Amino acid sequence: MQTERMLKMGMVGGGPDAFIGAVHRKAARMDGAIAIAAGVFSRNRKKSQDTGRTLFLPPDRVYESYEELAEKERKLPEGTRIDLVAVVTPNDSHFPIAKKMLESGFHVMCEKPMTFTAGEARELKKIVEASGKVFALMHNYTGYPMVKLARDLVRGGELGEIRKIVVQYPQGWLASPVEKSGSVQAAWRTDPARSGAAGAIGDIGTHGENLSEYITGLRITHVCADISTFVRGRRLDDDGNVLLRFDNGAKGLLHVSQVAIGEENNLAIWIYGTKKGLEWHQEHPNTLAVMEPDGPVRIYRRGNPYIGKLSPAAARATRLPFGHPEGFIEAFANVYSNFAATIYAQMAGKKPEKAALDFPSVNDGLRGMLFIETVLASAKSTEKWTSMLS
Repeated sequence: MQTERMLKMGMVGGGPDAFIGAVHRKAARMDGAIAIAAGVFSRNRKKSQDTGRTLFLPPDRVYESYEELAEKERKLPEGTRIDLVAVVTPNDSHFPIAKKMLESGFHVMCEKPMTFTAGEARELKKIVEASGKVFALMHNYTGYPMVKLARDLVRGGELGEIRKIVVQYPQGWLASPVEKSGSVQAAWRTDPARSGAAGAIGDIGTHGENLSEYITGLRITHVCADISTFVRGRRLDDDGNVLLRFDNGAKGLLHVSQVAIGEENNLAIWIYGTKKGLEWHQEHPNTLAVMEPDGPVRIYRRGNPYIGKLSPAAARATRLPFGHPEGFIEAFANVYSNFAATIYAQMAGKKPEKAALDFPSVNDGLRGMLFIETVLASAKSTEKWTSMLS
């Protein structure tokens, strides 16, 4: 990517008590196209300034609010002011921050779920379209090379017509009420005022929804959901089982849990067609298994030359030779890399190449919010199937 200068990034959130903000910063800087230039990292001024010092930011570029960040940065000359903003706060503030940044002329990278409600998601889509700015949603699992290979195999007809999709995401970290014992990450994720109407369904269920649609190109049309809150006193769901119907007639199953003791981040997906099936596990991301009806399982390994012949997108998302594992942060970085390439194209007045547009967008964010609200409605309904409206 030939460029005249690095992009400058601001960040809202990601202070010393956060997890995902540091991952964003490491990923954004991985390919040398983005530098952290400003931010407001916490509501607590001291924590925000402390984070700024660890990032070697001048004190006057560490702001007290996202409004101040937007207003002061926009007045700086081009090349000095930030070009984009990463929104890595809890869910309740995604919408107002993204709205302010877009309307102030900045590109936006936003954590998921995109907004607090589907209504906000619809409004944000209009704001993105009106702004002309690049908006990306950090569904990082789409950044894995083997996920991109799976997508290209499925959409290229390798599996035949898709019949069945099974996706799971069990975790065990909320099996006890850790939100009551000082865990900042658990506290906001189990608080409906900050997380939204859903717990596990919103936090990790949307990853399953997004992964199934990204790989297959299909859309969920109906759900039949059974969600539970197993930890006494918890106000949001911590477990869910959802039957899925897709727009081609395929059937699916999504299992998510944050009370599955012993599980870490066991996101996995199985896709079965009329010709073949495939299987991918996030905890072993460099391998993709393809099953045939009358033959051995074929194992694809990230980084081998044959991968690029099957999927240029998978090769584009690969940094290291085969045998050298790549993982979570690299997947984040792949989303940032394409996001940055699209911004650079826009700055140059050019149309982005198709490969650069391979990152989750505001449309994917809207799909996620519709999925959350449909699952919650289904869980309360006496009807077997609930339609997922667009």
